[in-house]
Amino acid sequence: MMRMTGKKALVTGGSRGIGAATALRLAQEGADVAITYERARDKAEAVVGRIRALGRKAIALQADNADAEALKAAVEGAAHELGGLDILVNNAGIWHYGEVGGWSLQEIDAILAVNVRAVIIASQAAAAYLPEGGRIITTGSCLAERVTEPGIALYAMSKAALVGFTKGLARDLGPRGITVNVVHPGSTDTDMNPAAGEQAEEQRARMAIPRFGKPEDIAGLITYLASEEGRFVTGAGLTIDGGVNS
Repeated sequence: MMRMTGKKALVTGGSRGIGAATALRLAQEGADVAITYERARDKAEAVVGRIRALGRKAIALQADNADAEALKAAVEGAAHELGGLDILVNNAGIWHYGEVGGWSLQEIDAILAVNVRAVIIASQAAAAYLPEGGRIITTGSCLAERVTEPGIALYAMSKAALVGFTKGLARDLGPRGITVNVVHPGSTDTDMNPAAGEQAEEQRARMAIPRFGKPEDIAGLITYLASEEGRFVTGAGLTIDGGVNS
C-alpha cells in the first residue's frame, strides 16, 4: 500500500542512520523526498540514488543545521524542487557528553544551535508551505524523559526542549490541520551509536528488550505519524526505546 503517493517530504540529516532510513521508507510509501546533509555528499547521493531507483523524485541539499540561513534555504529549495512540501522530518542532531564543569560556551551554543534552534527554524520555514494535513515530526531522544547516567545533561536538555516546542507548535498549527509530534528513540544502531560500540552492553542492560533498535524501526514510527493513519496524533512524544523508560 502506497500511503504517501503524491506527498513531498524533507528529511534533515538524511544521509545516514535514522534520517536515511526515514527518507527511504517515505519513498517506499510513494513520497518524493529531499534530504539535507552537512559534509557526507557521497552518502547523501547514495540515498538519493536508492530513492530514484524506486521511481520517486529525490534531491540532496547541502546545509549545516547550525547555519540558520542555509537551513531556511534548504527548506525553500526542497519545496521549489519537489513542487510543494507536505512533510518535514527534523532529524539532524549532534551528540554531547561531558559533565557540567567542563562545558565550554562553544559546546553549549553548538548543541542549542543544532538540536534546538534548527528545529525551530526549519519548522517555521516549512509552515509557510505545509497544506492542511501537513506533518512536522522531530527526532528527540528517550533521554529527554529519563536521564540514565551523568555526563549527558546538556544533550538531554536539548532534546527535552523539543517536547515543549512540539506541544506549543501543535496548538499553533492545529487549526490548519497540521500535526506536530516528536519521536524519542532509544539506543539505535547507527554510526553515532553502534551496537558493537564500547558502551553498547551497558545500554542493553537498561532495556526490556536487550537489543539495539534498527534505523528502520524508528523510520516506521515516523512514517506512521506522517501517514493518514496518524492524522489525530499531535502534540505527542512517542518513545521507541526497547523499554529503557518503561
